[in-house]
Order: sequence, then C-alpha cells, then structure tokens
Amino acid sequence: MSRNPRPQLRARRRLAVVLALAALALTLAAVLGKGAARRARALGGGAHAAHHATAKPARSARELPPGEGANEALESSEIRHLISLGKPIYCAGPHGNEVALTFDDGPGQYTRLADAKLGKHHIKATFFIVGRNIQLMPDAVRKERELGAVGDHTYTHPLLTSLSPAEAEAEIVRTQQAVERSSGGPVFLFRPPYGALDATVDGIARAHNLLPIMWTVDSRDSLGANYAQIESTVIAGMRPGAIILMHENHGQTIRAMLSIFAALARKHLRAVSVPRLLSNDPPSDAQVRAGGSGCGSLYRPGPNGG
Repeated sequence: MSRNPRPQLRARRRLAVVLALAALALTLAAVLGKGAARRARALGGGAHAAHHATAKPARSARELPPGEGANEALESSEIRHLISLGKPIYCAGPHGNEVALTFDDGPGQYTRLADAKLGKHHIKATFFIVGRNIQLMPDAVRKERELGAVGDHTYTHPLLTSLSPAEAEAEIVRTQQAVERSSGGPVFLFRPPYGALDATVDGIARAHNLLPIMWTVDSRDSLGANYAQIESTVIAGMRPGAIILMHENHGQTIRAMLSIFAALARKHLRAVSVPRLLSNDPPSDAQVRAGGSGCGSLYRPGPNGG
C-alpha cells in the first residue's frame, strides 16, 4: 500500500510560500533603503551630501553654458537691473567673446529659410516681432524663441514718437501680449521701429518691464544693401559685445548669412541671444547712460534701421 502524498505536497507548498515572502521582504527592504538615501540627499543630510554641496555649488543662469539648463530667453538679474535704468541698450560689455545677431520685422516670406540656416549651423539669434505679422505664420514665433529669444517690435511698425502716448502704449503692449501668447514665454525685450525713441517711449517700455534694445551695427539691409555689402558691414562690426541689426524679410540678408557665420568662426566669436549677451557681460551703467557713444568704436549708427 503506497503512502499518502498529500502531507508532503502541503509541506512543499508551505516552504515555497515562506521562501517567496522572504524574497519579497528583501526586495522591499532594498527599495525602501534607496528611497531613504534619496530623501537624505535631497534634505542635505550626511557627510556625503555635504561633500557634494561643497564640491558642486549651484551656478547662476549667468554661469551656465549653452545647453546646460539655461533658457536663452532668461530674464536674469542683470537684465532686470538694465530695465530699472530706463535707458536703451546699444551694446554689451567688451570683455567676452560673444555678439548678438538680431532680426527685425518678421515673421515674413524668408522666415523659414532664415530659421533653417540658424538651426542647421547652431547659431543663436534674437527676433523682434511685428505683431500683425504673427497671423501670417502662427508657429514661427515659438520656433524663433527656441532659436534664441523674441522681442516686441510694435504691432504695425509705426514711428512711435509721432503717436500720442496712449497710441504708442497700445502698439507696444498689444504686441508684447501677442508675442507672449504665440511664443509661449515672457517678453521683456523691445525694439522701436526706425530706432525712434524719446522720454515718453522709454517710460512706456519701463512701465511694462521692457528693455529697449538698439544696435551697435546696422547692416543697412533695409536700405537696399546687397548681400556683399551686408556681409562687409556686419563682419567689419563683429566685436565682443556688438548687437547687429538685420531683417529676416530681406532675401539679400538671407544670402549673406552663411558668410557671416563663417566670419564668426574665423574671429573666434560666438553668436548668442541678446539676453545671454547682456547677462554674461552687461554694459556698465556709465555705458548705458552714454547711449551709442558708450559703445566706443563698436558703434556704427544707421540712418533708418529697425
């Protein structure tokens, strides 16, 4: 007569359950231990956390290199200080190796081509947007923010100094709001059409937390310069701290872009957005108060830019 196998089966099943529970307990202990370690590091506890806090102090946005968590359109403490001065900016300081390429009047018929060239060659730029043009290419402004920064260039591109204060304010504020909506971020840069400023326009900009950005070098593309003339003017004016005025709605400017990019490399200069340029090497208060002449030999005014 064979023995009954059921007691042995029950014993084996109980052993399997015990082993499974033991394995589960070990797994839970390991997971909880890692979680506790993470929480301890987050709270800054322990010698290990203290060591890393000393070895790798947090860097400000001004110190962050491109692509390392810094937003090109960041409103830094340096930018906020410049806004508080209530004066237009013509250049950055001369101590770095950076320049700012700026493009006015878009979006327009050449915008996609300009953006493609900038993106392909990893060149940052700043775009001053005419509000009424946004409807022509609704997705362009967000793309241009990704390529550097965007700013306010009024809604209909009028001569602001010829308008009443209320009319000038409406032109500026309407565009600031439109660019913020279409680009998905704040707007704190402003460029007056034709470079036309007075105390009233300066006051409106400051009241709306906008920094007027002029330029160091006018490419003269809006005056009909051909691509060779644009190249020559821009390249001659490339110096640390320069802000260069161009327009994204001129085919000759688009044609000149590759030569301009090549010149940046030859001169060991890097094109960055206006916010980064002014954050990395801001102009002194004395430079700002001196206007364009505060930029010294860099300043090459144009008669009808913007």
